[in-house]
Amino acid sequence: MDSPGGSELFESYEQDYEAIKVSITERLNASGSQNGEPKKQTLRAADREIDEASEILQQMEMELLNLPQSSRTRLQARFRGCKSELERLKQTLKRAQTTSRSTSDRDELLGGLSSGSDLDAASMDQRSRLLNGTDRLAESSRRLQDTHKIALETESIGAGILGDLRGQREQIIHSRNTLLEADSSIDKASRTLKGMARRMATNKLITASIIIVLVGLILFVLYRKIFG
Repeated sequence: MDSPGGSELFESYEQDYEAIKVSITERLNASGSQNGEPKKQTLRAADREIDEASEILQQMEMELLNLPQSSRTRLQARFRGCKSELERLKQTLKRAQTTSRSTSDRDELLGGLSSGSDLDAASMDQRSRLLNGTDRLAESSRRLQDTHKIALETESIGAGILGDLRGQREQIIHSRNTLLEADSSIDKASRTLKGMARRMATNKLITASIIIVLVGLILFVLYRKIFG
């Protein structure tokens, strides 16, 4: 049986992925016209969103495994398309980061940004990434718990259905045995009635024969008395 709830959950993840993909694309496009620290921040934000998109794809893949074969085949092509898009975005980000690092190294040689500012920005970025990672982990744990709960409920319902089917099977077998016993009793009764009918016919024939003989004897006696 198909699983509409699972398919809807997959499509919900897909919508989340499409939204974050648009954001990543916009950030990568914006970084092309930026330099220095603004470009680094934009690329770091794009990197975080790519991590989030990867988490979403993992959830989509898990949902695919929980779907029946008919739905899984239909949605796998869309999943592969999303995965290919994300790989292209990762390559674009990697090229942009390489360009940014080259530009940053050149700026440092020319007396660019101070090391203190870079350390503060890196510290803030690391803290932000840790917080985002914790949130994603909590959300993934919640989704796994929901999936486990649904699996337990499905198992309980399946066990109840199997119990009902077992009881119905026993009732059918009992009814069949009862019908077989009734059929056997009817056959015996039919044979008994046929035997009784034959005996009654035989008795009637014997009685008729006796009556005929008696009538013949009476007529013979009368004839002898009258004409003898």
